[in-house]
Amino acid sequence: MNADKKLFTLVSLLIGMSIVLSYTLTPYTTLLFGVNEFHFALRQTIFGLLSVTLIFGLSQLDPDKWLKPIGFTLFFGSLILMLAMPFLPQSIVSEVGGAKRWIKIAGFSLAPVEFFKVGFIYFLSWSFSRKLGNHDGIGLSGEFKRFLPYAVIFLGTMFIIAFLQKDLGQVVVLGATLLFMLIFAGSSFRFFLSILAMIFATIILFIVTAQHRILRIKSWWALAQNSVLDLFPDFIADKLRIPVEVEPYQIGHSLNAIHNGGIFGVGLANGTFKLGFLSEVHTDFVLAGLAEEFGFVGVFVVVFIFMWIIQRIFKIANRTKDTRIYLFSIGIGLILSFSFLVNAYGISGITPIKGISVPFLSYGGSAMLGAAFGVGMVLMASKKAKMN
Repeated sequence: MNADKKLFTLVSLLIGMSIVLSYTLTPYTTLLFGVNEFHFALRQTIFGLLSVTLIFGLSQLDPDKWLKPIGFTLFFGSLILMLAMPFLPQSIVSEVGGAKRWIKIAGFSLAPVEFFKVGFIYFLSWSFSRKLGNHDGIGLSGEFKRFLPYAVIFLGTMFIIAFLQKDLGQVVVLGATLLFMLIFAGSSFRFFLSILAMIFATIILFIVTAQHRILRIKSWWALAQNSVLDLFPDFIADKLRIPVEVEPYQIGHSLNAIHNGGIFGVGLANGTFKLGFLSEVHTDFVLAGLAEEFGFVGVFVVVFIFMWIIQRIFKIANRTKDTRIYLFSIGIGLILSFSFLVNAYGISGITPIKGISVPFLSYGGSAMLGAAFGVGMVLMASKKAKMN
């Protein structure tokens, strides 16, 4: 059977939009770094073409022969790189804010965690399809014993990503994906709630043990508290209210950019908040830049395309009889969805900013290539599904 052409077309369309946004949202950034006005657009074009080629190439492969080796290579290869990065010299590894997340390759920087996420999902789908399933009669304690090896692996990856690379946002996305994959793999709802509570407790532990995360939470709460605390009685609201010591300017400018765009936007390249007010607008705040220049209509189009992509991925999962492919497709759809939601909620002030990019839309080669591996492998697997 042929791979899902609609999914390939939708992803390619989103990548094309990202190239346009990488040009129109970066005039201030190019001046700041003293680079050519097409610097970011050209780099995004290179990674966009590589991603489209990668997706197409993977879609042509035989899933019975190639899905497993590619999945395990991404999992173990990326894991080894992340473990080695703290010990590699700065000539090979880029260090930002005390965290070594990127490996320098031919003038570009690649983040292994973006490829690890796809490999991690494949490892879970492969293992879940062999060991999980019917939970009748084993009880909650039996489910925990069955889950224990995965918990150890996940805690290990959490330590590497959250502590060594100081990237809690990726842990949140991976944790949420793991949690929901357990449900699709056949775990009980009671077990789901138990793991959910443990994950929340672990995330809170990671937050309170890092001063920069505490400050980020305070900055977010300082902005969000007025609208939330209005729902509570005064004696409760007064206890929860904190003084605004540092204005969360990034969120403030993001909300102003969204408001300034209105329904139809101010027009292509006519945005003002990208001119030094909103830093990294082409990366983490690309939706805010999109909202200002293309308005609600532009955001709606992107959300519609993205939801259509997720629908096609879930449809592939639903149309296959192979449990491994079913779980892998579900996992890729989930991790793309959670990444989009975490970013959208962050730039709108609903949740703290986590530094998670918008799949296929934000500037950045690693995130795009990692997502391309995921979608390409799903397209490869779609050959075994009855699609229309």
